[in-house]
This record gives sequence, C-alpha cells and structure tokens, in this order.
Amino acid sequence: MCSLTIRWTRGRNGRVGDRGDMAQGDFNRKAQQFMNGRRGPDDLANLCVWVAVILVIIDLFVHTGWLSWVSMALVVYAVWRMCSKNVYARMSENDTFLRAMGPVRPWLQNPSRAAHELRTYKHVKCPSCGQKVRVPRGKGKLRVTCPKCHEKFEVKS
Repeated sequence: MCSLTIRWTRGRNGRVGDRGDMAQGDFNRKAQQFMNGRRGPDDLANLCVWVAVILVIIDLFVHTGWLSWVSMALVVYAVWRMCSKNVYARMSENDTFLRAMGPVRPWLQNPSRAAHELRTYKHVKCPSCGQKVRVPRGKGKLRVTCPKCHEKFEVKS
C-alpha cells in the first residue's frame, strides 16, 4: 500500500498552499539565470515590437490576414533576438541598425528636444579631421577650436 503525504504551509500572503508552488523570488531568480549570457532587448528588438503593435492596430481596421502574420513574425524575431546567446552577432546587427538610423534617431526618440537643438545650435564639421562641432546660432562669426585635433577655424553661426 502506498501513501502520499502533502505538507501544507502558509505563504507570505497568508494563504495556505503546498510547497510545490514556485515562490515569486524563485521565479525571478530562474528568469535571471535564463537571461545570463543573453543581451535582452535592444533598439532593433524594440523597433520590431513597436512596428508589430502599429501593424496590429492597422489590421483592426483593415482586416487583412497577412498584417497579423507579419506582426507575429516581428514579435517572434524580437523575442529571438532577446533570448539569443550569440551576443556579438546581435550587437553587430544592432550597431548596423543604429548607424543606418543616423540623424533620424533623435527625432524619433524625443522630437521636441531635437527641434530645440536644431533651433538653438548649428553643427559644423572640422575642415581638418571631420569631427562634428556644435556652435550656438545667432552669434555671428565664431572662432572654433576642434576638440579632437585642436585645429582652429572660423564659422558663421
């Protein structure tokens, strides 16, 4: 004859439950262990999720089946990027994406701050090394020293 005993205990919330339940702290520890050696969400994964959300909203009104499949594929790709252990390949892909975004990125992240920056400052390149230098607008002719090569040049602001 076989007997089974279950030990019941009171948890932190005061409810009675069996010890087999995974406590919240244990789940967090397991999730942290799973994500060790993985990159997590990056800019490219975030963009994929946002595009997927926009496509789902469009699909609510247009009612095409393929938009929901594309959005699902984007979410799966984003999750795959977050859980991938090949950190250097994902980092390289994200860096390529960020370089391709170039000057558009500040306008997408914070449009009001980018507009204020454009009104307040002028960005010029050093004629010697090509370093971008920010100078205030409306100050007339300025003598600027490049922070990289220390070349002095004049610019009209």
